[in-house]
Amino acid sequence: MSPQTTNDEDLEVWIDQDLCTGDGICAQYAPEVFELDIDGLAYVKSKQDELLQSPGSTTRVPLDLLTDVVDSAKECPGECIHVRRVSDQVEVYGPGADD
Repeated sequence: MSPQTTNDEDLEVWIDQDLCTGDGICAQYAPEVFELDIDGLAYVKSKQDELLQSPGSTTRVPLDLLTDVVDSAKECPGECIHVRRVSDQVEVYGPGADD
């Protein structure tokens, strides 16, 4: 885990569909959080397993899936997965994070 986050911080994830390449790597790593829609692009899902298709939609990252979500962000060829802290909206994983 990055020193930028601790286990008690709430994180959320969102996908920039304008950059999504539709490879589906995210859905392979964390199918509980990501899903490809019929348009071929990836979206995040709510806790109720509902596809959130509004641009910029976010969902909380369950702690037990944090590693899978982070791996998705790191491996995404479109660099379109953003994970940020809920408290201050600072991106901790993804293309806007300070690595």
